[in-house]
Order: sequence, then C-alpha cells, then structure tokens
Amino acid sequence: MEVIEQKMKLYSHPFSSCSRRVRLALNLKGLDYECINITSFHDPEFLEVNPMGYVPALMDGTTAVSDSYAILLYLEEKYPQHALLPQDLMKKTINYQVASIVSSSIQPLQNTILVNYIGELVSPDEKLPWAQHHIRKGFVALEKLLVKYAGKYATGDEIYLADLYLAPQLYNAIYRFLLDMTEFPLLLKLNKAYSETPSFQQIIC
Repeated sequence: MEVIEQKMKLYSHPFSSCSRRVRLALNLKGLDYECINITSFHDPEFLEVNPMGYVPALMDGTTAVSDSYAILLYLEEKYPQHALLPQDLMKKTINYQVASIVSSSIQPLQNTILVNYIGELVSPDEKLPWAQHHIRKGFVALEKLLVKYAGKYATGDEIYLADLYLAPQLYNAIYRFLLDMTEFPLLLKLNKAYSETPSFQQIIC
C-alpha cells in the first residue's frame, strides 16, 4: 500500500518575526509546506499542536514542533539541504550568538504583548521608547559582534541562521519601531542585502 506523505503545515502569523524565520528556512531549503495563518490563538486545533498557543508551530507528518529555534534545528537535522550553519566552528558560534541575542535579549522585550502592557502600566507614550531602548541595546552588541565576520550577509556570503534572525528583527526595528539606525552602518548594510535578496522578500509580509 502506497504511503502518501502529508505536506508540512506551518502555523504562522504575518506579523510574527518568529514565524518569518521559519518561513525563510523552509523556502531556502526548498520544502513544500502549507502556511496556516492563525487568527485565534485559542483555536483548539492549534492548541493541540502547541499548547502554549504561540506561533510558529510546525506539523511534519505526525511530528509537532513549536518554538522557532526548535523548529529551525529540527529542519536542519532532517533536511540538510541549504545548511543553516557554516562548517567553520567560529562562524557557527557567531550564528548561535546572534540567534540568542535576538531571541532572548531583543524580541521578547519588544513583543506586542509586553509593549502594550508597558503602555497600560506606565503610559501609551512610553511604548515606543521602551521598545527602541531594548532593540538599540541588542543592536549595539550585534554591530560589534559581526564586524569581523560579515560579508554580504551576517557571517559571510551565504545565508545562515544569523540572517534568519536578523532580517525580521531589522525590519521591525526600522519600519515598526522607527529606530534611528545611524549608529549601525553594518546592520544597515545587511538590511539592504536582505531587501535585495528574493528569498527574504518572500517573507516580509
């Protein structure tokens, strides 16, 4: 009896930078998937996949994986085409560091839920300065970290894990939070490269 492989399902949201990372990886690896945009995070079907109720979440056959970092590592292990990590150990380490800075020290502090809470707790006028402050702090570190490793992209001339994290974060910083990028010439250069690369253009919205 022939086994028909099920198309992967990605539970996503257009404005989620975490979801964009995964969509970019899937596109780079040439994987066929169905993108399901979540409109209600209380959807029972979605909560079966990810009880936390956050996007992204991936269904690959009977395997459910949630959290963008876990999904990216899963995809890298199972689908090695277009490697998301370089072979060079130092560059690989830089990719891990960039992913950690964005996912742990920037993104959670400019998350919509938290920013809105700051607006309610303090003042609506404090929402934008709060987000800008924490994004800038992370960007200062990233600018210094990448100066010796960047090529066309974050750690050379190939797209790797660091770029998957940087591209959506830069987009949010510039267009959503209106961060003054004058002090970040390297990050601006990378953002320009992303904006001119078709695979990144596909996941902007």
